[in-house]
Amino acid sequence: MGVKIPFRRELEFEYGAVAELSPLVRRVIARNPSPFTFHGTGTYIVGRGNVAVIDPGPADPAHVDAIFDAIPGERVSHVLVTHTHLDHSPACALVRDRCDAPTYGFGPHGSGLDDDVQVEEGGDRLFKPDKVVRHGDRIAGDGWTMECVYTPGHTSNHMCYALTEERTLFTGDHVMAWSTSVISPPDGDMKRYMDSLDLLLERDDARYWPTHGPAVLKPHAHVRAFIAHRREREQQIIACLENGIDKITKMVPQMYADLPEFMYPAAARSVLAAVVFLVQRGEVATDDPVNVSASYRLA
Repeated sequence: MGVKIPFRRELEFEYGAVAELSPLVRRVIARNPSPFTFHGTGTYIVGRGNVAVIDPGPADPAHVDAIFDAIPGERVSHVLVTHTHLDHSPACALVRDRCDAPTYGFGPHGSGLDDDVQVEEGGDRLFKPDKVVRHGDRIAGDGWTMECVYTPGHTSNHMCYALTEERTLFTGDHVMAWSTSVISPPDGDMKRYMDSLDLLLERDDARYWPTHGPAVLKPHAHVRAFIAHRREREQQIIACLENGIDKITKMVPQMYADLPEFMYPAAARSVLAAVVFLVQRGEVATDDPVNVSASYRLA
């Protein structure tokens, strides 16, 4: 028996159970709930017979068992990875023990950065895709086709995948319905994230399926709300500076009044990403290295 947890009003799920989402899409949710993963990592199974698996999830043998239990008599032909955070790609190694499907992704952790940039700890440094993909590439399977949509920002190697047969975009952590993404420099980059949101407004996807949380059923309205939210955060930073609050650690309690204190460090990383963007645009300045500890002022 799985543990049944309410998943908004319109949907319930059991850990390890397969949910039929559309004629071509199924999902199995890993038992790794947290403030950063919502109910857990949603692994998508695309197609029938010979299937693609998107984001196999954390290195949890029970979750990999659940993925294969969901496809009895079927074969995994492709494994697609949106990015290399530890709740998305580590299970690729466990899937490889069960089948010979090649993995697809933009590249290893931090591969979208310049060579001299050091990436933060915590990524999956063991993952290297068998097949490197770039924006606009197409991956064809048995009855399905994926278009690769490069969306750096949350990480430098973040790739979304568009199922052309259903006009559905698998958005990884780039766009979610339950929360905004944490942008943590240097691998996270606010300018690239905002540019990647603008890119989605140029597309005509009918729905998004994020790796965490429910579907986004009005993609353009949702993306515009995300852009507006980030602009509001910038205005909050400017207001803090106007009021003499010059350090990010002091801004966070003002900007995230409803956030539990244990999540302040993650919030500080996203504030840093916004500050970096403001510094790049010449609206904010500092005499220190641009980091969480620096003192900032209006330029």
